[in-house]
Amino acid sequence: MNRAVLDAADRLDRAAADGVPCEPVADLIGGTDIDAAYAVQSLLTARRLARGARIVGRKIGLTSEAVQRQVGVDRPDFGVLFDDMRCAAVVPLEHLLQPKAEAEIAFVLGADIVDADPAAVRAAVDHAVAAIEVVDSRIAGWRIGITDTIADNASSGVFVLGDIPLRLDEFVPADVPMRMHRNGVLASEGDGRACLGDPLNALTWLAGTAIDLQAPLRRGDIVLSGALGPMVTVGDGDRVEAEIGPLGRVSATFLQKG
Repeated sequence: MNRAVLDAADRLDRAAADGVPCEPVADLIGGTDIDAAYAVQSLLTARRLARGARIVGRKIGLTSEAVQRQVGVDRPDFGVLFDDMRCAAVVPLEHLLQPKAEAEIAFVLGADIVDADPAAVRAAVDHAVAAIEVVDSRIAGWRIGITDTIADNASSGVFVLGDIPLRLDEFVPADVPMRMHRNGVLASEGDGRACLGDPLNALTWLAGTAIDLQAPLRRGDIVLSGALGPMVTVGDGDRVEAEIGPLGRVSATFLQKG
């Protein structure tokens, strides 16, 4: 095991366990070594699985130009979704360090994706729902570059899914409008084209990347396709509600334990 990869994983693991954000890991693995960053992510994934977590899908990050500008990077990335990341409408803050909310489309796959042709990717989607992804960073102050966020499981936190499933013949992902309110005040807005031009483009990118890594997307996977507008900082007592066109509304209320 590469010493720098191990040290970076230990730093992020310790930050998550202690609840104290850490320094960026780019000083250990470099600011441009994407392979090293994914090696850190893979090591942390293996540790989480060993502790009993189960993989339920993937998340695509940094698909919106607005979010890329916010965090200072210029390309998408991906991370792993675990079963313990899925929340109901009340999101506990006890294990989150620096949470921010994003509104996006979640795709649920009805078949494995072994061919990244756009038509094959589209055909593999069973349905889509509205989602709020709560991104988080183990790195203090969100001072992240591309290798930092990849290593940190694409700055993952938790997610909430809506309850209006639609097939792809019932709506056009690129055309959906998005409005997200925090405590009743408009805090973020955008549309499907903010996500790599079309959330299906993001899914196709992920499908191809996963195939290249010999870890293809599988039937039943949930894929959070990426933000449709700027992310919004949230804290104790905040309520966020997103409305995504025909996919309807999804909400999350953030509370400290107890």
